[in-house]
Amino acid sequence: MIARISKKTFASLAVANYRRYIAGQSISLIGTWMQMTAMSWLVLELTHSATMVGAVVAAQTLPVLLLAPYGGVIADRVDKRKMMICLQTAMGLQALILGLLTVTHAIEVWEIAVLAALLGLNNAFENPSRQSFMLELVGPEHLRNAVSLNSTLVNVARIIGPAIGGLLIAAVGSGFCFLFNALSFVAVVSSLLRLDTTALSPVPPTPRGKGQLRAGLKYVARTPGLAIPLAMMAVVGCLTYEFQVTLPYMASRGLHAGSSGYGFMTAAMGLGAVIGGLVAATRGNTGTRRLIVSLSGYGVAMALATLAPWLWTELLALTLVGASSVTFMSSGNATLQLRADPGMRGRVMSLWFVAFQGSTPIGGPIVGAVMSAAGARAGLGLGAVSCFLVAGAAGLALRALASSRDAAASAPADPEYQAGPALDPARADQAAPSSLASV
Repeated sequence: MIARISKKTFASLAVANYRRYIAGQSISLIGTWMQMTAMSWLVLELTHSATMVGAVVAAQTLPVLLLAPYGGVIADRVDKRKMMICLQTAMGLQALILGLLTVTHAIEVWEIAVLAALLGLNNAFENPSRQSFMLELVGPEHLRNAVSLNSTLVNVARIIGPAIGGLLIAAVGSGFCFLFNALSFVAVVSSLLRLDTTALSPVPPTPRGKGQLRAGLKYVARTPGLAIPLAMMAVVGCLTYEFQVTLPYMASRGLHAGSSGYGFMTAAMGLGAVIGGLVAATRGNTGTRRLIVSLSGYGVAMALATLAPWLWTELLALTLVGASSVTFMSSGNATLQLRADPGMRGRVMSLWFVAFQGSTPIGGPIVGAVMSAAGARAGLGLGAVSCFLVAGAAGLALRALASSRDAAASAPADPEYQAGPALDPARADQAAPSSLASV
């Protein structure tokens, strides 16, 4: 029984290309989290200003908000593996420059901000390619499992990376974290170069043409199975996933647990995310209805974290938050990839990336203002309320779509009008009507 569950949990590792890919990613992600930790610390060390730390984070995420949709257009036009090789190499060079400037004590805050903005610009074009490449790498059978395992890997790195980064900062300084990150890109670029291209299932590139970004947006708007999950993530990503804002404030002002408490809270959430990722990898559920259920569970976990009176109860609640957040995220990711027309997949996944990460420059200040006005617990509480409201709204949308579909089915046939096939927005594996796929 245990062996069968284990085999199902790690099913995508049976794909040789995925094993090569995830081996490189495991090293690179640790370096990425080390750099994120060291960059925030370095800015704080140079300026003694939390506002400047937030400004640098905004400089990195703003290009995602503005340019990631166009990055999705490019992803649909090109060979995604080659695109990733080029952009991952560029990210390694960015980390190398940052590391050299830091270890030589020549770094200035404006240089950090510029390099952070360049990294965000790179992410805006690399992430849509990487997200949509997963289906080409493992195929539809293993997609949900591969996405869940990748989410698990990200959260394992989120635990290991900052811990190693903190030790390196204390021992030799922030610069060596950046240099390690630069070196880590050798692993991921090497893994991409060593992939067996004959075993991939590449999507034919979309020919260059006018209005392709607009066409992608129209395609999503006319396809409920895509529009509803994206709208769900847009709101939840903006108001619930702002943990870099809510957790420090909750630790210091809500629980009076200090920096050590904040460290434990981050670790608890990371541990929960690992558990949730493994559970999601074992269970292969996708679709909008599954997203509504998982988002409702996420809301319950956020409510418990909001109300937890002591640190130990907060740690238990955050473990549930980590698990439910990854379940929701991996379900949504796999649903969109399976549901999207292959020629539109890059554009669809770019919108997912914007909804999740690109919303930080908007959501962070909103959540911060709510906590300043209503107290430390209000930030997590806003996240919980957002989950419940979005889950309820999505449920009503599905019901309205089902009612309109039933009404259309019972209406007398019009010889001058031929309706397309009914679309069930809760099904992730249903083919898109050709009229939508060609928009």
